[in-house]
Formats: sequence, structure tokens, C-alpha cells
Amino acid sequence: MKKIILIVTALLVGFLIYSCSCTSCGSKEEANVPLDVLEKADSFIVSKTGEQFFNNYLTVDFFRSKHTAPYYEMVYRLYIPEKSYVDVLIKFTVDSVGNVVKNRDIIGIPNCRFYPQECEFNIDEQTARQIAAENSLEEGIKEWKVGFIWNAKYDKYVWHILSTLEEMEGEFGYRAKGKEAIIDPSNGEVIALNDWNIM
Repeated sequence: MKKIILIVTALLVGFLIYSCSCTSCGSKEEANVPLDVLEKADSFIVSKTGEQFFNNYLTVDFFRSKHTAPYYEMVYRLYIPEKSYVDVLIKFTVDSVGNVVKNRDIIGIPNCRFYPQECEFNIDEQTARQIAAENSLEEGIKEWKVGFIWNAKYDKYVWHILSTLEEMEGEFGYRAKGKEAIIDPSNGEVIALNDWNIM
């Protein structure tokens, strides 16, 4: 009986130590980004979004942000509660003093400050689907894949709707083709209707 009590006690102590270390790991993550670096990263986003948009809808994600010397990979969450489909991540890299590394990808920062209309996001998923259908996006052989995503080519958020027209898997691997619609989430404009294929 004493052995069982000792084993259970050891397991509980081990679990508590592990839990504590996990919690401290989380706070260590936060401590990995010095305040001056964080302030510069914040300022970079504010220069594009404006202060009000930043304060209302953006928060730094310390869990996903990481330090890979000499750089900090900064991750922020853009979330608009009244438009729940706007729930995306912003990513970019800064150096050890907080300057943005321009030759690395800068993903997801909308240019609200100079083009406020690009941050209105008036078109929800249902409306985007309707617009795609009205513009002859075929139903295809399976459910459309729909996403509110950052598009680097257009340097803005878009509704990306993918229709699959053919699909097969055999000795040559997966093959498929279909059409995609890219729709502006602020005004509903169809930016592009393209063919896609995986051969």
C-alpha cells in the first residue's frame, strides 16, 4: 500500500512540476521579445493600419512569435469581433533592435491608413459565395473551399473560393483541376476568375 501511495505522490509531483514548467515556458516566450523591439514592431503596423484600427483589432501573439537569433519573427492576430470571419495572422520579421527585415515576407498588414476602404470587410462568406455563383463559378464535384486570406499578389485580404471540377488519384498521384474566384471582401468586386490544376 505504501508503494502505491509513493508512486501516486511521485506522479502528482511530476505532473505539478511539468505544469509549472509549461506555464513558465509561456511567460518566457513573452519575455523573449524585448519591449523596445515590440514597440518598434507595433509602430510598423500602426504606420500601415493607423492607430485606431491597431488598438481595436490587433494583438501580438507571443505564443507564435519566436526569437531565432538575430531575428524576431513577429506574429499578431487580426480579429474583428463583429465580423468573425476576419480572424487571421499577421507575420513579419524584425532584427535585434526592432527594424523590419524587408527582404523577408511581410504577410497580412492591411493598408487601412491610406486606403480605409480596404479595411471595411463588408462582404461575409455567404455573400462572397453568392457573388461567385453569380459570376459563373461552377459548383463542381465537391463542396467549395472558401477562405478569407491574405493574397500577396494583390497585397490585400480576399475571399478565395475554389471549385473542383475533376479529381483523381492513381499511380501518378493526386490530380485535379477546377476554377477559383478571388473576391474583394470590402466591395464585392470579382478581382479574378482563374483556372487551376494539379498535374
